Amino acid sequence: MALALKKLASAGVAHQLLPAAGALLPGLGAAASQLQARRTKMSHSEATNTFILEALEHLEYPKRLRKLLLTPEREVAVELALLRDNGEVATFNAYRVQHDNSRGPYKGGLRFHPQVDLDDVRSLASLMTWKTAVMDIPFGGAKGGVTVDPNELSERELEILTRKLVQLEILTRKLVQALRPILGTYEDIPAPDMNTGAREMAWIFDEYTKFAGFSPGIVTGKPVWLHGSLGREAATGRGTVFAIRELLAAQGLGEIKNKSFVIQGFGNVGSWAAQILHEMGGRVVAVSDAFGAVANEHGLQIPDLRAHVADRHSLASFAGGVVIPKESVLTVPCDVLIPAAIGGVIDEDNARDLQCKIVAEAANGPTTPEGDAILRERGITVLPDIFTNGGGVTVSFFEWVQNLQNFKWSEDEVNAKLDRVMREAFEAIWELHTEDKIPLRTAAFVKALQRVTRARVHRGFD
Repeated sequence: MALALKKLASAGVAHQLLPAAGALLPGLGAAASQLQARRTKMSHSEATNTFILEALEHLEYPKRLRKLLLTPEREVAVELALLRDNGEVATFNAYRVQHDNSRGPYKGGLRFHPQVDLDDVRSLASLMTWKTAVMDIPFGGAKGGVTVDPNELSERELEILTRKLVQLEILTRKLVQALRPILGTYEDIPAPDMNTGAREMAWIFDEYTKFAGFSPGIVTGKPVWLHGSLGREAATGRGTVFAIRELLAAQGLGEIKNKSFVIQGFGNVGSWAAQILHEMGGRVVAVSDAFGAVANEHGLQIPDLRAHVADRHSLASFAGGVVIPKESVLTVPCDVLIPAAIGGVIDEDNARDLQCKIVAEAANGPTTPEGDAILRERGITVLPDIFTNGGGVTVSFFEWVQNLQNFKWSEDEVNAKLDRVMREAFEAIWELHTEDKIPLRTAAFVKALQRVTRARVHRGFD
């Protein structure tokens, strides 16, 4: 315990710890438990907590403080009814989990996906708390999701669903006995996530403005011409490249130029990471999306591939490479593997088959605890997601600041500031990694926990 208090003190935390916060507020509405078969593996939130608990063990925090840090502050579930274009009435489950706001307003994306459930959203909200903390930007953590396949909705239906979600989130403050709205420029700030983008963020901005007046800071990831930030679209992919650059330099492995890269996922994050790596002289030897994969050992021509996909052609039909099974992309030999799609793709079943030196987690939670243990055993370095994909929330913060100032920065200015934040975050993680001889993932969570704990304890709990 003495060591624990010493470590708490080093984080600026007083030795006297107050009791843990109260139990979770009950969720509202129907749960999404019927969405999937009963889980036989560790759930997403359990996987996230496994990594956090490892860092807590290193810090030797007492149990009541651990409970406080792991427990979300609020979970809201609502049911959205929608009159379809064909006259049928459809209902969709929607969730917003607010994990922690001790360092600033809740911050986290809103995703539309048919497999979204409360456990996924809870896990991702927790990750956002630690991500904003490790990047040292003044936000907390939240996440939202709607259980829907957006490809099955018309644009009109999707717009109505998005607008209805905002209305219901504002109204649910009464149901959870909150003193302020669920959303707000200084309360909870959504952002794009899986299957949402600038269009949906513009709808949220417009709908919230109806209630609260002109409020561009209510949401980030807006179109550049509607109070968005230059550089935001590429921010997560660019930040991933900055993270890889810093690790290669720290390990004495040289520059990105001439290194080989494999990217699983060719959406916003994966395609921008590929583009920037290509511009820096890296060889992207294989990429995949949800429908197929393509490879070229000499390096894919990424600008041509992006143009090919933008013209609504399938990725696998690209003539500049050979088609490979999408499931095999993770095991293509390379220097750096970048999972940039969904969570849980590197697990105990395939971790031994990876043929890379580094895994850079551009996706949220792509590696399970079992898979992570195997990668450590094999000596494969993992750049953790809460740092690697932190470029998105960092430039979201920049967008929010610009909205508050009513002033727009240049793209060069945004990119330079992002570079500085990524570099400083890496230096803090690397220092813990080398001094305490702990994995980079553990070091990232330790740094984040120290910052959140310091804010929590010094602010008090009343």
